[in-house]
Amino acid sequence: MRRRDFIAMLGGAAAGSCWPLAAQTQQPAKVPRIGMLYPGPQAAVAVRVDSMLKGVREGGYLSPTQIELVLRVAENDPTRIAPLAADIIKASVDVIFAASNPALQEFRSQQAIVGIVAMDLETDPVENGTVASLARPGGTITGVFLAFPDFAAKCLQLLMETLPQLTHVAALWDPTTGSMQKTAIEQAAKSLNLVLEILQVRSVADFDEAFATAAGQQAGALLMLSSPLFGSSTRTVAELALRRNLPAITLFPDFARGGGLLAYGPNLLDMYRQSGVMIGKVLQGRKPADLPIEQPTQFQLVVNLRTARTLGVIVPTSILLRADEVIE
Repeated sequence: MRRRDFIAMLGGAAAGSCWPLAAQTQQPAKVPRIGMLYPGPQAAVAVRVDSMLKGVREGGYLSPTQIELVLRVAENDPTRIAPLAADIIKASVDVIFAASNPALQEFRSQQAIVGIVAMDLETDPVENGTVASLARPGGTITGVFLAFPDFAAKCLQLLMETLPQLTHVAALWDPTTGSMQKTAIEQAAKSLNLVLEILQVRSVADFDEAFATAAGQQAGALLMLSSPLFGSSTRTVAELALRRNLPAITLFPDFARGGGLLAYGPNLLDMYRQSGVMIGKVLQGRKPADLPIEQPTQFQLVVNLRTARTLGVIVPTSILLRADEVIE
């Protein structure tokens, strides 16, 4: 199947029907089914599915013609997560891919009985009781987690290194992602002697007001904590930050590529590939209980010098030397 045909088929999946990845060839008696719940917009899902399927092949399924994907897309609407999770459970899939913490928690609350591979940037799976331990999760859940409570603090430090006179920071926080990041950033701001304003953002509709509030409070910079809302809307939030003249940073590298000042975080598409490898192992008979929790393996620091010039920010050489990508 040509890639553009694959994308075209994927575009039809927004309505929620399951669709095969098979070409017109004879199918095996039992085609494994992956149920995937993606919280973001339809426009962003194709490249993520592509990376996940690459990982599935690495994990043991050598051809996507052996797989059927049951895909549900929430379009950044948290109210759709519960009914879409229920749809996937009813579809009798062989493994579930929960591509966010809210999706994972919904599958847990609905007591899905099949194995779940999660991709979660916002919570500690041991601390919140999702798994028994990182090495031996137990139960039916495993996955790729960014379980570093101090990661948001690293973003604060990068802001301070870039803006030495910084005293006041606003942080956008999606409460559906849990409290781990919020607690970590509050502690970090206190240790760095920064005034911190936490602004809640529950949906894309809250973006304009949140950025206006941050600018109105005369915050010297903005940190967006990890959330599927920001990860799937990087260009939108980059444009809002520029419009409000706010130097900003988040975990998603595409934010800086889309016009934001700084980004430091995991390679998101590689996390989808990592998750796919684990899904492939589950499809081969491995139990999630015995598959150790993994963490991201690729991290990127991206600096947008065009945006820096627009904002009147001089990015120090110490950051430019550490950057994986500098946008001139």
